[in-house]
Amino acid sequence: MPKPASPVENDQNGDLQPQDTFEVELAHSKLTLTVPPGKSILEVVRDAGVDAPSNCEGGTCGTCEVAVLEGVPDHFDAVLTPAEKRAGKSMMICCSGSLSKKLVIDL
Repeated sequence: MPKPASPVENDQNGDLQPQDTFEVELAHSKLTLTVPPGKSILEVVRDAGVDAPSNCEGGTCGTCEVAVLEGVPDHFDAVLTPAEKRAGKSMMICCSGSLSKKLVIDL
């Protein structure tokens, strides 16, 4: 079975698809970082020297929640309600990814 080209933003039905690699722009830090497969946004942000709060790093405590300014997050946390996930206004950067090629977050 062929792997879809990455990043794929929409499938043939127009639905957003998870991104293997995506960019995250940190609005306050003025950095744009690449998040590769197998790494969390939190890991990439910390590798770039940006301090980001976290506690559980498993999506259950809510400490790493950040506002999403642009893009569509792919939620894997147990903190946000289904309605909050659909709204896409915030995300847990320890475990969540992106359904769009780029996310802009409030860091």
